[in-house]
Amino acid sequence: MHVTPANEQERAQVKKLCQEIQEVTGESALIAFVDQGYTGDQAKEDAKEHGIELQVVKLPQAKKGFVLLPRRWVVERSFAWKSRFRRLVRDYERLPEVLSGLHFLAFAILMLRRFAEVIFQSA
Repeated sequence: MHVTPANEQERAQVKKLCQEIQEVTGESALIAFVDQGYTGDQAKEDAKEHGIELQVVKLPQAKKGFVLLPRRWVVERSFAWKSRFRRLVRDYERLPEVLSGLHFLAFAILMLRRFAEVIFQSA
C-alpha cells in the first residue's frame, strides 16, 4: 500500500508503485489493472520499465446511466471490506504510516478469518 497526499497525481506515482510491487512479488507481476487516473504515455513507460503492463479499465464508448466496468468489482469489494473497520471509514490519521499500518492490519484480519473458515470447513 502506498499512501500519498490528495493533491498528488496518480500518474506521478507509477514508477515507485511498480518498483514496490516487483520487490514484494519477486518480479512476478506482469499486468496491473488501473483506472483512468493512470492514463498517459509516461505512466505506461514507467510501468514498462519495471516489466508491468498497465491496462486501463474504461468503457470503450460513452454510455448513459450506470454501467459496470470490467475488473472494477475487485476495487469496490476491497473498499466494502475496508468499511467494516470503523477507524478506516473516516480519514482521521495524520501520518500516512499509521493509515497504511491500519489498512494492513484490517486486511490481515479479513484474510485470517477467511483462512480459518477454509481450514475448519475441510476438517
